[in-house]
Amino acid sequence: MTAYYNEHDPKAAQWLRNLIAAGHIAPGIVDERSIEDVLPSDLLGYTQCHFFAGIGVWSYALRRAGWPDDRPAWSGSCPCQPFSAAGKGAGFVDERHLWPAFLHLIEQCRPGIVFGEQVASADGLAWLDLVQADLEGSGYTVGAADLCAAGYGAPHIRQRLWFVGVDHAQREGLERHAGHDSAEGRQGSDRPVAEAGVSGWLADTNSDGRSSWDAGSQTVGHGQAAGADSGIDANSGTSPVNGFWGTADWLLCRDEKWRPVEPGTSPLVDGAAARVVRLRAYGNAICAPVAQGFIEAVMEATP
Repeated sequence: MTAYYNEHDPKAAQWLRNLIAAGHIAPGIVDERSIEDVLPSDLLGYTQCHFFAGIGVWSYALRRAGWPDDRPAWSGSCPCQPFSAAGKGAGFVDERHLWPAFLHLIEQCRPGIVFGEQVASADGLAWLDLVQADLEGSGYTVGAADLCAAGYGAPHIRQRLWFVGVDHAQREGLERHAGHDSAEGRQGSDRPVAEAGVSGWLADTNSDGRSSWDAGSQTVGHGQAAGADSGIDANSGTSPVNGFWGTADWLLCRDEKWRPVEPGTSPLVDGAAARVVRLRAYGNAICAPVAQGFIEAVMEATP
C-alpha cells in the first residue's frame, strides 16, 4: 500500500514528504532522482507510482475522486516547457521531453492504468498524438479530454490536455476492482461526472473554455479589464470569485488585464525566498478539481 513519488526538485520533494507526513496524500517514499535514472526494478512492490510528482496533486485528486490508496494507478504530468507557448518551442528535441523515459517504465512494468496531463497548445496536441500512438502500440486503450480549469470552479483558465491509458490485458481486473468504488464513497465530490466529457469508453471531447467566474457584467481574465461595473471594490481591490474564494486580490497586469489571485498572496520581492519556493511548487502542480473530475469520469466509464 506504499506509493512511489518521483520528483527531482528538492524543494518540491520535501513538500511531498511534509504532505505525506500530514496524511494529505497516499503514504509512500519520495525519490529525487531524474526519471531517466529510475529502473523498472526500482518500482517493484509499489501500489501507486507518481512521476513528475510536483506537490502530489495526482495522489490528492485520486483520493478526492474516491480512488483508494490501495488501488493501483500510475500518473505522470510530463514537463510542459518544451510544448508551452511560453517556452523556447524546442518541442521533441528539448532535453526536458521526458515522455520516452516515462514510456519505457510503462512498457516494462505494465501498470493497469496511467493518468497524465499536458499543456493544451498546438505543440501539446502533437505531443498527445505521440503519447496515444505509443500507448496504443503497447497494448493500451487511450482516451483524452481538453479541459478548462474555470469549468470546474477554479478562478483561472488553465486549459490542459488530460489522458488515460488502460492496459487491455488488465482491464477486466480493473473493472472488477471498480465495483469497490461506489459514487457514495467518493470524498468531497458533488459535481456531475459527465462534466469531464467522457462517455462510453473515453471518447475525445473539447471544452469551450468559458469561465463561470464573472465579476459583475464583465468576464475578468478573458481580455477585458475590470471597471466600475465589474463588481470589484475599488478601495480594497477584492471581489468574490463565484464562491471559490470569499474575496480575491485583483492584480492589474502588464497586458492591462485584471486577474484574481488567492487572498493574501504577496508580490515577490528580493530576499523573499520562501515565497519563491511556494510559487515554484504551485507552478509544478496540476489543477486538483479538474484532475478529480477527469478521474471520476474514468471511474464512471469503467463499470
